[in-house]
Amino acid sequence: MHVQQVPMQRGWYWLRDGFALWRRNPALLSFLAFGYLLILIVVSVFPYIGQLLAFLLMPGLSLGVFNGCRVVDDGHKTGPDILLSGFRHNSQSLLTIGGCYLVGSVFALLITIPVDGGVLVKTVLHGKVDPTLIGSTPSFALAALLAIGMSTPVIMAYWFAPVLAGWWSQPAMKALFFSFYACLRNWRPFLAFGVALMLFGVILPSFALGIIGLLSPTLANLLSVPLLLLLVPIVFASFYVNVRDVLGLPGDAPAAPVA
Repeated sequence: MHVQQVPMQRGWYWLRDGFALWRRNPALLSFLAFGYLLILIVVSVFPYIGQLLAFLLMPGLSLGVFNGCRVVDDGHKTGPDILLSGFRHNSQSLLTIGGCYLVGSVFALLITIPVDGGVLVKTVLHGKVDPTLIGSTPSFALAALLAIGMSTPVIMAYWFAPVLAGWWSQPAMKALFFSFYACLRNWRPFLAFGVALMLFGVILPSFALGIIGLLSPTLANLLSVPLLLLLVPIVFASFYVNVRDVLGLPGDAPAAPVA
């Protein structure tokens, strides 16, 4: 495994290449993306332990999605059961990574309590926004910015950790460290990737649906569903593309970035 530093413009094309990968097997990649989300949503419903289980399962499920993307990228065929394939190797490290991600995420929230009196924490725990409560808390925006700032290094440490543990058999702490290092070394393409996601995943679709909604609100509502069904698996496939660019694949030399 070698952490490659890719040029900034390469991040702009990750979404495009994710779309190209999705087109090669849209049924499988769509199933993997929504299967991943559905499992986490269902598990999270269980009281007390649901959120904990969801965090613990995330790395193994993520690895299953990446395994499916890798099979499609290689031009092979596989079944939907590959979603659970991530739990077949180095599962202890994957569970540890999920636990570390949970602890880091909770810490990023708890540190905002002195800023807004716990309003952000209550909002996240309840899963809904209370405009009255937020409106009466001027420091809520500052707390949200602090949470974003504190959670960013946590996400960086997690981003590549599942594949480092699953594909390269790295222990949890080493996987988290090298994931953070890989993201830090490639912050420029990740910045470009974030801009591409915001532009093509949020701004342009919202603008298009808004224009259509002026002519026919019903049609706009109908189009929003297939648009979501299209965007989610493409974004998941683009995550695999940035893994392939930055880390390469097991047994191969790191892929040379091509615009």
